[in-house]
Amino acid sequence: MTDSAAICDHQPMMPAQPYDALLVVSFGGPEQRDDIIPFLENVLRGKNVPRERMLEVAEHYRHFGGKSPINPQVRALIAALENDFAAHGVQLPVYWGNRNWHPMLADTVRQMVSDGVHKALAFATSAFGSYSGCRQYLEDIERARAAVGPAAPEIHKLPTFHNRPEFIRAMADRVRTALDSLPEERRAAAVLVYTAHSVPLAMAGTSPYVEQLQESCRLVSQTVGRDGTLVYQSRSGPPSQPWLEPDVLQHIRQLHAAGTREIVLAPIGFLSDHMEVVYDLDTEAAELCREIGVHLTRASTVGVHPGFIAMLRKMVVERLEGRTPTDACQTGCCIPPARSRA
Repeated sequence: MTDSAAICDHQPMMPAQPYDALLVVSFGGPEQRDDIIPFLENVLRGKNVPRERMLEVAEHYRHFGGKSPINPQVRALIAALENDFAAHGVQLPVYWGNRNWHPMLADTVRQMVSDGVHKALAFATSAFGSYSGCRQYLEDIERARAAVGPAAPEIHKLPTFHNRPEFIRAMADRVRTALDSLPEERRAAAVLVYTAHSVPLAMAGTSPYVEQLQESCRLVSQTVGRDGTLVYQSRSGPPSQPWLEPDVLQHIRQLHAAGTREIVLAPIGFLSDHMEVVYDLDTEAAELCREIGVHLTRASTVGVHPGFIAMLRKMVVERLEGRTPTDACQTGCCIPPARSRA
């Protein structure tokens, strides 16, 4: 098995040499109904998630005709990057490989070899450090390279970016737009709630995930001048396994009981409006709010916000200029959590 600690800890040791490609690495998602179960089996392989939960999540995808929003959103991200690169003279081709569905990462690495790529940067679509959001992508990259063989290019992952000013400003802009959509009297009464994907406590304990999320929420709140609370969503493990809380639905009920009638949800933990956002927030949370009489406004994710795209370009240019990252993975960070036997 790949030594994930060695992969992660090696990141700051890279020599300053030119790169000849950028690889976007994402989670992947089904494109049609027949893809749903094979996709979810890829996602959950080796994980202690009951099949009943998998089938429940499958219904989320069927609710949207079997097609996840994530692949179209990654295509839009790549198009925005390519346009921005062209406008600023960054001459790097952009490739795309997924962890769980086509285009699969190993297939993309094979294409890179065929195209003559020798050394590439990789951008993973996750802003925060955790095993699943950072180190696992490093492992995925190394596994794909191993599958391709000795001709595979060197691939160096860009670091996470939870407190980069451009990311904070882009997310603050999304929150401000949501708040400004409300009439003045309702805006004053609105409670701001940030959401992020819940992870097992064991995973949170081996990573800076919670601390980074809290810092991002604090910085965005400072920028918009509105305090907010961080909650979690989309847990998938067995009930006996402790995950990060409070859950967003539980928090909405508590706010309602305390007299809140206006909520703005900001999915800060997600870069695009993919399934966990459009189902867990736009469907489940919205339905709950209608039932209990709370008005819900949902802020957009950063998506292809021009400031976010500019941030990615700047991160690439820093590497092209040979600058060593100061926020690379640290020794012992984001190690895999012990597997639950529950």
